[in-house]
Amino acid sequence: MTRPARTVRRPCAKILGVKILGAGPLRVISGAVPAVVVALVSLLTDPAAAQNPDQIQTAQANSQNAATAGQRPPPPGRTGLPLPRFVSLRAAEVNLRAGPGTRYPIDWVYRRSGMPVEIIDEFDTWRRIRDWQGTEGWIHQSMVQGRRGVLITGQLRTLRRKPEAEAPGVAQLEAGVVGTLEGCRGEWCEVAAGGYSGWLPRNTFYGLYPGEEMK
Repeated sequence: MTRPARTVRRPCAKILGVKILGAGPLRVISGAVPAVVVALVSLLTDPAAAQNPDQIQTAQANSQNAATAGQRPPPPGRTGLPLPRFVSLRAAEVNLRAGPGTRYPIDWVYRRSGMPVEIIDEFDTWRRIRDWQGTEGWIHQSMVQGRRGVLITGQLRTLRRKPEAEAPGVAQLEAGVVGTLEGCRGEWCEVAAGGYSGWLPRNTFYGLYPGEEMK
């Protein structure tokens, strides 16, 4: 019996919040995924923690075990590209199926374009993926793109102007915010989210393997 499609109900499906540091009126950035922008005179304290932190840690542990950096390159898949590898969702709505084909039932429906996922297997034009909570399933290759994405984890994160802990803040990103990974420099990575760009420590988001170099 075919199971009905379900909409993903996870912290990443919450309203994307980007709090801007600096004076200015309250305003809302519209888009495919709503982005709430709140002007701040000073940094907020006591931010709400992300939901399901244990699932985040489990997914990150799976990534570490699957691809330990600096030891050996990951084995190639059928396309010749390494497995596992990070990609991001291309479309605003992506069906996650139980198997590699449209005859298989839909287990989940992702509604977050740009969200990072891992490709862990390949079959013909289908890709088996794993998301940040460890959920696995199959999607068509046309639904993913090579552009790297990030998903903010843990708590409210400060996007900084320079890759330094004491650098001025550009914006604050709530847990669950999806952005673009531009590159990394040591323990800091350049991230774009909600129309703002800055630097985050590499351990504050999902979408990058430990020790992975990205220029």
